[in-house]
Amino acid sequence: MSVLDLADYPWDAVTAYRERAARHPRGIVDLSIGSPVDPTPEIIRHALAEATDAHAYPQTVGTSDLRQAIVDWYARRRGVPELTVANVLPTIGSKELVALLPTLLGLGDGDVVVHPRVAYPTYEVGARVAGATPFPEDDPAAWPENTKLIWINSPGNPDGRTWTVEELAVAVKRARALGAVLASDECYAELGWEGQWAAERVPSVLDPRVTDGSRANLLSVYSLSKQSNLAGYRAAFIAGCGRIVGDLLTVRKHLGLMPPAPVQHAMAAALRDDEHVASQKELYRERRDLLKPAVEAAGFRIDGSEAGLYLWATENRDAWASMQRLAELGILAGPGPFYGADSGEHVRLSLTAPTERVAEAARRLHGGEL
Repeated sequence: MSVLDLADYPWDAVTAYRERAARHPRGIVDLSIGSPVDPTPEIIRHALAEATDAHAYPQTVGTSDLRQAIVDWYARRRGVPELTVANVLPTIGSKELVALLPTLLGLGDGDVVVHPRVAYPTYEVGARVAGATPFPEDDPAAWPENTKLIWINSPGNPDGRTWTVEELAVAVKRARALGAVLASDECYAELGWEGQWAAERVPSVLDPRVTDGSRANLLSVYSLSKQSNLAGYRAAFIAGCGRIVGDLLTVRKHLGLMPPAPVQHAMAAALRDDEHVASQKELYRERRDLLKPAVEAAGFRIDGSEAGLYLWATENRDAWASMQRLAELGILAGPGPFYGADSGEHVRLSLTAPTERVAEAARRLHGGEL
């Protein structure tokens, strides 16, 4: 297929619910898409400003300063030592990388791209654009023999599913048996909330406890959009297998996929500062602590969601009926059907609205305006 064969952008189907929610006397509370609303930290904005004399073409490979900052960040925050600058590569946000990876790897007709059963839809879109076959499956034992690329997402969007070290090791072993690339989308790894993730670091697929001494065919994808409020900067990166990173660098040079030089400088500043990340997490925690009990009090069950940026909620009925119920309260959610065939009775609620609006949503859910 080509990009001309893609269905309409799915969020267009939410327009009627947005319009209904906007008619609430106290205004809409938009908990749908999850775009950051908090200020970009000053340390990052200052770094961007001091790099605005960007008269030359930027480097696709990334500046040496940025690449070293990525290497140091993986060692410090993700428990992944011994990476070198040859193992990392900046990208123009993470969505373009997710969408383009099957194409950049040369996949096509007859190749299978595995992705989670409850999943961010771009994994499937990327497979279809490349002419490959998307295959939703979480069980490594069920991954097909002609699988060439496997996406896992930990913590997951939308459901917060988080893979343990042991589960990741099983996935790596199966991917190696298939000769497939295993790419782990880890963009919400700093946001652990409950269970073991309240105290433990969410593991990376590049963690030495997972890799058994080899990063071959393993990739970790990360974004600064949420933890640093850089969604508008399009600031992300990939790390892992040096051979694949080198191949991706070559084709990205040909395609001109290069993050702007000021953004690269700002990314390096963001990666070196942990304080703003901790502060942002506490903002999300405050909103989660307001919203979760209110959603449950309104009769929803929260599934998963022990990590990540969302609450994955169900009333055990059609998601569109839940969307309507929430819209009548002036609350806009994300419909579960956007995230796969297994999601027809769930809605996704984001923690990215301003705290006072999350508090307003909680008040409405607790207040019986049903």
